[in-house]
This record gives sequence, C-alpha cells and structure tokens, in this order.
Amino acid sequence: MPKSFKIITLGCRVNQYESAYLSEALTHAGLRRALKGERADIAVINTCIVTQRASHQSRQAIRKAIRENPEGRVAAVGCYAQVFPDELTRIQGIGLIADNRAKGELPRVLLNAAESGQKTVVLKDFDPKMDFEFLPIKRFPGRTRANLKVQDGCQSFCTYCIVPFARGPYRSLSPSKVLSTVESLAGEGYREIVLTGIHLGKYGVDLEGEMNLNVLLRNIGREGFPLRIRLSSLHPDEIDEELIDMVTFEKWLCRHFHISLQSGDDETLKRMNRNYTIRAFAELIESIYERVPLAAMGVDIISGFPGEDKTAHENTYSIIKDLPVSYLHVFPFSARPGTEAAGLEGRVDPEEIKKRATELRNLGQIKRNAFYHSCLNKSFLVLAERWPPKEKNIFQGMSDNYLPVVFPSDKDMKGRLVPVNMERVENGKVTGRLQKGLE
Repeated sequence: MPKSFKIITLGCRVNQYESAYLSEALTHAGLRRALKGERADIAVINTCIVTQRASHQSRQAIRKAIRENPEGRVAAVGCYAQVFPDELTRIQGIGLIADNRAKGELPRVLLNAAESGQKTVVLKDFDPKMDFEFLPIKRFPGRTRANLKVQDGCQSFCTYCIVPFARGPYRSLSPSKVLSTVESLAGEGYREIVLTGIHLGKYGVDLEGEMNLNVLLRNIGREGFPLRIRLSSLHPDEIDEELIDMVTFEKWLCRHFHISLQSGDDETLKRMNRNYTIRAFAELIESIYERVPLAAMGVDIISGFPGEDKTAHENTYSIIKDLPVSYLHVFPFSARPGTEAAGLEGRVDPEEIKKRATELRNLGQIKRNAFYHSCLNKSFLVLAERWPPKEKNIFQGMSDNYLPVVFPSDKDMKGRLVPVNMERVENGKVTGRLQKGLE
C-alpha cells in the first residue's frame, strides 16, 4: 500500500483545481503529501499541451519524477494523455497514463495501479452528451485564494488551439453545486474565489432554462457570501453591458477582466477563427475604462501567427498602445499537431516571432507600470497572502483589481481582506500602508 504522494501541476487554473481534488482525495484515502525533496510512492504529473513549450515542460516533469522516485509509481495524467497518449507510452518508467475523462476515478485508479505494479493505461473518448463531472474540494493547501471549476470543454475550434481535443464538449456545473461549494469554501475561511473553466464564457449553454455566467453571478451575489469573486479569462464578445454593470456596482465582484484577444489585426483574427473585430474590442475596452477606470484589463496575444506580416503585427502593437490596457500575456505562436494552423502557409521566421513577442512584452511592461501608477494615492481592499521569504515585517497580497501589493505589518494577516493605501511603485509591485488602526 503506497503511503506518500506528490502532485506536479502544469498549465491552467482548471488543472490546479483538479489537482487540489486529487490531493484531497488521496489524503482522505490515508496517504500523506511527500515533503519537499522526499521520494514519493506516487508521483502525479497533471500535464499541459496548450503550447509546444508546455508539452516540453510536461515531458521534463515526467522524466524528473521518474528519476527522483525510482521505486515509486509515476502517473502522467490530463491533457497530454488525452491527445497524445502514444508519445507518453514511449517514455520508459511511466506506471499510469490517464486522460481527462479519468480524473474523477484517479484516486482509485492510482491506488489500484500502485498495488498491482502493472503499467496501466486509462483512455476514453468524449461523449457529446456527457455531463459535467463534479470534483468536490474543501481546501487549497498553501493558497489564500481558491479556484472553483464551474465549466469544462470547448467547441470553438480556433485554428491554433488543441484544447477542444483535450477537453471535449461544453459542460457546466449546476448552479446549486456552485453555490454550495462557494458556501463551503467561505466556511473554510477563503475570502476570494476565482471562477474558472476551459471556456468560462460558455457557462450554462448545456444547462436547462435561462442560465449563463451573468445569471450565475447574480445568484452568487444574492447569497451575500463573505468573500469576493474573480473571473478567469473571457473572450471579448462574452463581456456584455450587464457584466460590466455588475463589476461597476457589486463590491464582491473583482474589477478585473482577463480578455483573450489573440491579435489586434482583423485578417489574422479571421484566420484564427475568432469571431469578433478589433473595432468591437476597442469599443469594449473604452466602455469598461469609462465606467470602471481602475479596473484591470489584461489581454492575451499570440505573436507570429501564420500569415501575420509586419503590418498585422504593427496593427496589434498600435491598438494595444492606444487603449487603456493594463497588462499583456504574450505567447509566441506554437504549431500544435492536429490543428488547422499547423498546416497554414505563411509561417513567420522563429527569430522574427521572438522579436515581435519581445516588442509586445516591453509594451506590456509600459502599460502595467502606467496602470500601477494610476492607482497611487487610493485605497484598495487587499487579500493578504504571506510574508515574502526571509521577511517578517512586510506582507504581500493582491487587490481586487489585480495589483500586487506589499505593505508593512508585524501581524499575521494571511487570508484577510485589509484596506491598504497605495503609495509608490517599485520592483514591479505597489507599496502601500495599512489604514490607521490596523498596523
């Protein structure tokens, strides 16, 4: 019988949530989490393949786990196993390969595989009518904010993206289970929950009745939970006036939009199979800024997509430069086997992609710095997270509008929402001071 386990998680918040479920389930089964540097009887790598780099990192993590746990059981699970299981079977030392359909069964499968000593492969096809698989959790060890997976699957089939093949059709967690889980996490002391999904904006499309993300948020708001809600990534055409209204007026909803744009050029967007225009995106950003000027607006960009010429890149740079965007996440284009973009003509030279990505990241730093400075001499509620390493008189945390904040405090305020006055920007963070009476 295995006694210890470790979990290595790559990729998105959905993976983080699923790893938290697995950790909790293995603990309930009587196993303990291995200490740092300790060999484990079971090592699970929850993989990611959204880019070539993510695939490489997943393979590295698997091989490292095999080296470090020679007598243990190494399991490669998740998206890599779902889409490219043959690649994993060629790695000597993997004891279990299990895809995303198997995550609810993983605790049992892992224990059975560990006891049998036999190599196990658990692979299933997606069912178009499959239901959302609820993976209940109570805590996120070591974290002050909790992720809550409320949606899974994607059917957009953007030409660059492998995710629909890895995650299957749209499916949503029932509103009643969302509310009961939020209540449970609030009872455990969490004061911020991030609602997450593979395609969060499609929440509810598979449920009966009038249900979507906005309706879900209204239902959460009516309960008056003692916490705030943050939303993960949304497409530009999924942020409507009603959602902006809620962010404007509801104090429990974080002033933070993470927007999956991908390109600032209309022709490139068409080749990506993204169904919105740059004009619509610009109008959205300007509308949010007009109504919620201190809202964080982060933008995802893919640099060097096939057919992206110099003009298309300049269009992307220009639109971001001219709009009140708060920060950028820039991804060099990565051709994924099995996607339409992998066969498109007009490949951009890798060195040119690197150059364009660097230009956009530098612009992102300028935008981030400007946004941070716009928040000075104002007060924000900050979720206090921890003392930085080797510090016992400085706390760090995150404001509702995504400011990384440090502030002096000798008291342990971990997990509390505290008012902080923003004073200056230094070392990529905003330095503030607790309001009087809380020092």
